[in-house]
Parts: sequence; structure tokens; C-alpha cells
Amino acid sequence: MARVKGLRRGGETREQAPEHSMDPRAAEEEAPYRPTVIDNAIYQDGERVDNPGSLADAFDRLKHEPGSMAWIGLYRPKEWELVKLAEEFELHELALEDAIVGSQRPKADRYDDTLFVVLRAARYLDDVEEVAFGEVHVFIGPDFVITVRHAEAPDLHAVRKRMESDPELLRQGPQAVLYAILDAVVDGYAPVVAGLQKDIEEIEAEVFSGDPSVSRRVYELSGEVIEFQRATAPLVGMINGFIAGAAKYGVNDELQSYLRDVADHAITVTERISSFRQMLQNILIVNSTLVTQAQNDEMARMTQASIQQGEEVKKISAWAAILFAPTLVGTIYGMNFDHMPETHWAFGYPFAIVLMAAVCLILYMVFKRRDWL
Repeated sequence: MARVKGLRRGGETREQAPEHSMDPRAAEEEAPYRPTVIDNAIYQDGERVDNPGSLADAFDRLKHEPGSMAWIGLYRPKEWELVKLAEEFELHELALEDAIVGSQRPKADRYDDTLFVVLRAARYLDDVEEVAFGEVHVFIGPDFVITVRHAEAPDLHAVRKRMESDPELLRQGPQAVLYAILDAVVDGYAPVVAGLQKDIEEIEAEVFSGDPSVSRRVYELSGEVIEFQRATAPLVGMINGFIAGAAKYGVNDELQSYLRDVADHAITVTERISSFRQMLQNILIVNSTLVTQAQNDEMARMTQASIQQGEEVKKISAWAAILFAPTLVGTIYGMNFDHMPETHWAFGYPFAIVLMAAVCLILYMVFKRRDWL
């Protein structure tokens, strides 16, 4: 138990780790109460032989019955419960710290004879068309498996039922349980991939239909794809590491084949996600091009309308000027003054008419030459 440094027994608390400031669970609403210990079982030779009433009982059973394996499932445990568990099973303090804080990246760390694995599960929510991410921490020891879930996914109850229905596989011990959990997490990615594919197809249709809200949806979906990529990208290297160390930790050929199959599925998922990310980038480029083209078309339409309006204004202005000239002449000659030139001239009226016609003709020719008419 010397490896559990700085821990206290029972319900006492310990000094708060600096990572607690990054714990998103502090801001979440209080989830409905569920028992912390979801399942606690002892297995021998691939068969379930006991259901200890407490973690201490499970630990005591392991000490007195060599060859047994404990499989303990926890859901959102309290910090003091994890501390107690670490003391009983001698878990490393760094692994315990990660399990308490949560929100870890997928990884596999080995501390002496204990393997600590963090996996990010995902599920597609059809009603809101979003991806929900979960997190499970797995402690693998020589004779125990401890799972700590911080969300509903993955469904480890189904994993346990599968293993209990296959004693030959369960007989291979904690490494087989780790394989089953990895397999369940990776298989759970398939509906998410299908859901994202459907969303991308819908977005493509919206882009070419001119939906103005598509840019926001592309942005939000890109964030989900990036988060999904972060959850899946480390898996291939992690599983390959398990296969590389198979001989050292007693993993037989059959289990290695199963792990390679999971690795193949993980590679397929990561490749699809990479293609999704590229597709979304292309959609953004196409959408930006279409928006720019639509803006240019609108500007061209407005420019054409402005040109047409200018032509109409020129015509109106030209005719106004033509009509203004005779009006001006008529106004001047309509003044009732006795001493005005040509007032009593016999040709005064014909002269005024000719003058007005001449001015109108000259203005018409000028405007016509300038294409105003």
C-alpha cells in the first residue's frame, strides 16, 4: 500500500489536486442517484462464483483464493470511495488522480503490475443530432479488473453478460476483460459514424439549396468531428502496444487475434473520421464560394439596376432641359414691360417661336450625340 501516497482512509478527504479546477463534473447538474458499485463479482475458471457485499470482501477473497479474479464496476464514485479502493488494491496515486479528476485523454499507463487505461466512448443522439461522449477508466491487475464510469456510455453491463456467457474467453483473465471493453467501445463508434455521415449528407444538400444557417451547422459538426477524432486517434497505437507486449504479460495468440480485429475496426473508424473532417473543410470552402458568388451576382444585379436608373435619369434630365429652353424664352417674352426689345416688332412673335424651336433642336442634337436620348 506504500504506492498510494498522500491518501487517507475512510471518508476523510485529502488535499485537493490542482486538476480539480479542470473537472467539468463540478459544473454539471446533480445526476439522479445510482449506487456507486454497479457490480462486484468474483470469478474462477471463467465462472462467476461469488458476489461480495463490499470491496473489502472482494479484496479479502482474492487474498485467500489464488486464481480468482475480481471484476468491480463503479459509476461516478465519490473521491473517498476511490481512495479506499486504491488502498485495498494498491493502485498508483497518479492513476487514482486521473480517475478522480476525469476528463482525461485516451491513454494506457502501466504502473508496476497494474495497467491503467482511459477510453472515450461515444453515442449518437438521434433526437438532437449530436454526439455524446462518455469516459471509462479501467484498472487491470494480475487478478482484478476495476472499471470507473463517468457517463452512461459505454454499457459495461452488456460487456459483462457477454463475457459470462463465454467462459472460455473469460478464463483468460483480466486481459480478456480489457479486450471485451475495448471491443464494446470501438463497436459503439459505428452508429456515431453513420449518424455523422447522415448529417454531412444533409449539410451538403443545404449548402446547394442556399440555406443561410448551414455555416453554423458545419461549424458545430466540425467541432463534434474533432472531438470524436481526439477520442479515437490514440486507440490504434494503444492496441498495438497491447499486442506488442502480449508475450510479456501472458496474452495468448487467440486473444492477440481478437485485439488485432479491434485494431482493424479502430483504423476504419479513424480513417472515416479523417475523411469527415476533410469533407467538412471542403463543404466550408464550397459554401464560402457559393456565398461569394451569390454576393457578386447580387452586386452585379444592383449595379445593372443602378445603370438602368442612371439612363432613365439622363433621359428625364435631357427632356427637362429641352422643355426648359422654350419655357425660359416664353417667360421672358411674356413680361409686360413697355420698353423691351422686339416688343412692338412685327416679327417678334415668329422670332420667339423660331428661337425656342432652334434651342430645343440644338439641345436635342447635343443630348442625342451624348447618348442621353
